[in-house]
Amino acid sequence: MEKVLLVIGDGAEVIDTMVPYYRLGEDFQVVVAAPEKRRYHLVQHEHAPDWDITVEMPGYTFHSDIAFRDVNPDEYIGLVLPGGRAPEFLRYDPDLIRIVKRFFEMQKPVASICHGVEILAAADIIRGREVTTIPRCRFDVEVVGAKYLDQPLVISGNLFCCRFKRECSAWMKAFVEALHQGAKESSRANS
Repeated sequence: MEKVLLVIGDGAEVIDTMVPYYRLGEDFQVVVAAPEKRRYHLVQHEHAPDWDITVEMPGYTFHSDIAFRDVNPDEYIGLVLPGGRAPEFLRYDPDLIRIVKRFFEMQKPVASICHGVEILAAADIIRGREVTTIPRCRFDVEVVGAKYLDQPLVISGNLFCCRFKRECSAWMKAFVEALHQGAKESSRANS
């Protein structure tokens, strides 16, 4: 079974993480990668009407299968970068940056939602690309030379970007189609 890498860390958003985990698990082996192989704390975000900022609450815990340093990107057909607070910290991990850059070198599908784009910006691989993310991350993408589009789904080459968890369906549908296409092409090449 083809493998897809799902990145997590403490503070990854529950829906941004679990929707790809379960949807991709229908067709692929999902391998959860993090700074270390251990249990992580996910969070849930809510836009409360009486708050100017997102309210963050504890969510589920989730175990990683592999540490970033042990990931060989060549073994995977796709990469998912969930949102939440985790990307703010994960973007400083040199092994994760190595992984992300390799996926783009190989033009394999990469899915990013919400704050996941902060990892892409730190890897300096979105310069000149159209992307979407939550409005609060607009600066993060524009400062590295990407073009921000305020729309639910943006596909730019091998990159599939989504803004909000309520937009996960179209994001995952497009990403899964690309993964299946890539798997077919890989199978033909290996025949």
